[in-house]
Amino acid sequence: MRNTRFKNGGQWLGDMTVWLRANAGDNGEQMTRLRRNLRRAREEELTERQREMVGLYYDQGMTMPQIAERLGVSRSTVSRTLRRARDRLYRFLRYTL
Repeated sequence: MRNTRFKNGGQWLGDMTVWLRANAGDNGEQMTRLRRNLRRAREEELTERQREMVGLYYDQGMTMPQIAERLGVSRSTVSRTLRRARDRLYRFLRYTL
């Protein structure tokens, strides 16, 4: 048996999660601002190719191999492009909240 610090550790964690959810403030305003800034960042910060791949992957739910076949590039190109797009979006968005 594992040596845990808390008796019934799983129950404690569940109780803490319920308490945090009940006592957390409303983050609706932050989420609205994040969505607005994400749309702006996709339009202004990403290259045309990055916007296209992000749209296919996240909005249309296509897999990387499907995107690669559709655009005539390798799967690794799709992966690298999506990674760079996420990095750009992260750099832009981390200061907007």
